[in-house]
Amino acid sequence: MMMDARKFRILQAIIDDYIMTAVPVGSRTISKKYDIGGLSSATIRNEMSDLTELGFLEQPHTSAGRIPSEKAYRLYVNSIMDRAKLTDEEAE
Repeated sequence: MMMDARKFRILQAIIDDYIMTAVPVGSRTISKKYDIGGLSSATIRNEMSDLTELGFLEQPHTSAGRIPSEKAYRLYVNSIMDRAKLTDEEAE
């Protein structure tokens, strides 16, 4: 199972929300707060399940939302670093 663009956008939204609230994030929160291509909360829930299987999300309790794993934060930071390349002038 690979990380496609839709899964990555959902993972980014979960990480952003968790950083802001420190509360496990549910599919309904993502579908209401973030514009992820008009996906239903059921579709987001399925993608979150896949992300959990891939090791990017953890579920602290059975009925709770998900929280990002260390692996997810690593991917998130690396993606930010790729976008924010320094110019030669800034590097000097």
